[in-house]
Amino acid sequence: MYSDAITPDEYVEAVADNQKDALKKLRKAILENLPEDFEEVMSYGMIGYVVPKRVYPKGYKVNPDEPLPFAGLAAQKNHISLYHMGVYMYPEILDWFVGEYSSRVNTKLDMGKSCIRFKNPNKIPYELVEELFRKISAEDYIDKYEKSIQK
Repeated sequence: MYSDAITPDEYVEAVADNQKDALKKLRKAILENLPEDFEEVMSYGMIGYVVPKRVYPKGYKVNPDEPLPFAGLAAQKNHISLYHMGVYMYPEILDWFVGEYSSRVNTKLDMGKSCIRFKNPNKIPYELVEELFRKISAEDYIDKYEKSIQK
């Protein structure tokens, strides 16, 4: 759900009580494992993780005034969504994530191209999310992004 929150802390405080603890824990897992040169912001009405313009001045091709999006975290009506461009842009990371998820979690993975949906807050594989965020540096992501927009 879209939020008008100005800061990630405001966003978290506005989340329904049944999702708040899981969202806080997931956010902490991300922040503690977010590689250098990414930063947390509010983006597209959710918590976003971006390559800031001080690191990548060209910005996002769709809107060059915005930083390059990398991931997002949102509380939806019936689940928590984690949007991660790494599972979308890197087939080897997608394969790794799907395999690891099925070996660590006893529920079926619910995901789209870049969206991982956690319907049960008690079944979020926090350590797996931590590992996912450590897999891609800002430098590698920028390089992959640049190659994808040149096609």
